[in-house]
Amino acid sequence: MAGGSYAALSGLRTRLEQLDRLASDIANAKTAGYKAERVTTHAAQRPSFGKALQAAVDVAPGPGHLDFRPGAMEKTNRDLDFAIEGRGFFVVDTTQGPRYTRNGNFSLTADGTVVTADGFPVQTAAGPLKVGRNAGPISVADDGTVSVGSQTAGTLRVVDFGDYSELQREDLGRFRVPTTVTPTEAPTATVRSGMLEASNVSVVDRMVALTEVSRGFEALQRGLNILSTELDGRAITELGRR
Repeated sequence: MAGGSYAALSGLRTRLEQLDRLASDIANAKTAGYKAERVTTHAAQRPSFGKALQAAVDVAPGPGHLDFRPGAMEKTNRDLDFAIEGRGFFVVDTTQGPRYTRNGNFSLTADGTVVTADGFPVQTAAGPLKVGRNAGPISVADDGTVSVGSQTAGTLRVVDFGDYSELQREDLGRFRVPTTVTPTEAPTATVRSGMLEASNVSVVDRMVALTEVSRGFEALQRGLNILSTELDGRAITELGRR
C-alpha cells in the first residue's frame, strides 16, 4: 500500500472516532453534570511498517481533554435534585467500585435509599444515604447535610481531585480514577437542593466541530479515491502504451 493511501485511511479512521465523540457530546447535551470533550490528532511514526509501506506516518487521535468548567444551575424544585457549586463530585457506590459524578438527579428505592438513575447508592461518610419514604420533606444544607423533616439523614460525601486529568469518563456523567489516586474532601463546595447542574456542552459549538470533521472526512475520501483509482488507472494506461 502506498504511504499516501495509508495516511488517508488512518485519517478517515481518526475522524470516525472524532465523530463518535462529538455525537456523544450532542446526545448528552441535556444530561445533568455532563462534561464536553475536546480532541486533537497527531502524527504517529510506524517504523515496523517500513517494508510494507513507502512511508509509514499514521494520523492518530490525540489525547482527549475533558472540559470541567461548570454548567449552568437549573432550578427544578425537586427534593432529590442536588447540585454542587464550586469544585467537587458526589460519590456513588457501583459494582465496579466508587464512581464520581456531578449529576445530582437522584431517586429513592423501596427502602428509602437515595440512588442514581441506574440504581447505584449515593454515599455519605457513613455509607449509603437513606431518607426513608414518606417521612417528610427533604432538604439539604450548604455542607451537604440532608434532613428529612426535622431529622438529619446524613451528609453527602463530596470529594475533589488535585489533577482532573486522572478522571476517566463513563456513562451518565460518571467518572472513575486509577486505584492509585485518592480523592480528598471538598469542604468549600456548596450543595444546593432543588437544582441541577446542566451539561456544559454547547450544541452550537459541537455542531460547528461536527461540520468541520465531516468536511475533513469527505476530503480524505476524495483524496483516497484519486490515489486508488485515477492515479493507478492512469499509471496502468501509460505503462500499457510502452
